[in-house]
Amino acid sequence: MKDFTIVNRSTPLLAFALHDGHWIDESLRGYLLLDEQERAREEDPYTGYMIADLPVTTVVVHASRFQLDLNRIKEKSVYAKPEDAWGLKVWDGLPHTAIKALHTRYDEFYANVRLLVEETIKEHGYFCILDVHSYNHRRESPFKEADKETHPEINLGTFYNKARWLGLCDSYNSFLSETSVLGHQPDVRQNIIFKGGAFAQWVTGNFGEDGAVLSIEFKKTFMDEWTGIADVPNVNNLRQLLQSSVSFLQKETEKRTRSQQ
Repeated sequence: MKDFTIVNRSTPLLAFALHDGHWIDESLRGYLLLDEQERAREEDPYTGYMIADLPVTTVVVHASRFQLDLNRIKEKSVYAKPEDAWGLKVWDGLPHTAIKALHTRYDEFYANVRLLVEETIKEHGYFCILDVHSYNHRRESPFKEADKETHPEINLGTFYNKARWLGLCDSYNSFLSETSVLGHQPDVRQNIIFKGGAFAQWVTGNFGEDGAVLSIEFKKTFMDEWTGIADVPNVNNLRQLLQSSVSFLQKETEKRTRSQQ
């Protein structure tokens, strides 16, 4: 299986699902200590589905973050110790040659993304990335919910964007807050639990004057993270929320780019 799929629709808006994948290479499974359910709890299921039909360029990663985490720096992209993976011991004796091969695949992914972003800037003059994730609602047990005061329904990671794009970040936060998710307005806050990962830092560090990364973390109230079963109406509502984001973000980024020229 390919590590990732890029569908290039030549749009200034790009949507990524970096942690959607669950695949582990057959050659590596003998070294893996985690079962399917343990992995799935910390992956971001349904995020690929949420962005699949967006009328924008999409990048969906199929390999599990437990094989290669593309939202970490390369040196931390293969979980070497429990502290790297929420206290989980992932590998038993994974050979150095396998780690080196995975790091090569990491470089290949970022080379592809570099080319994609450069082409987008050349064609449109700017870009905006929706970096779609989810995070645990009941990590400690199936019966204990995360504190709502410290765990917003939607966490928008915007910390690493350049100053010229902070108005866009605030506007998008307001847009999300004013929408309806299953009949209520969601609690949306910026940089509370997550500020954006290594992917956002890499993009803004290399191309930050030309575009922004909006790292969306949906709290897993849309599913049972211990069984993997989705609340289908909720998932589809979030999918519609991303659909409605497209025209808003395209107008906002184009408007702000023109005003800053």
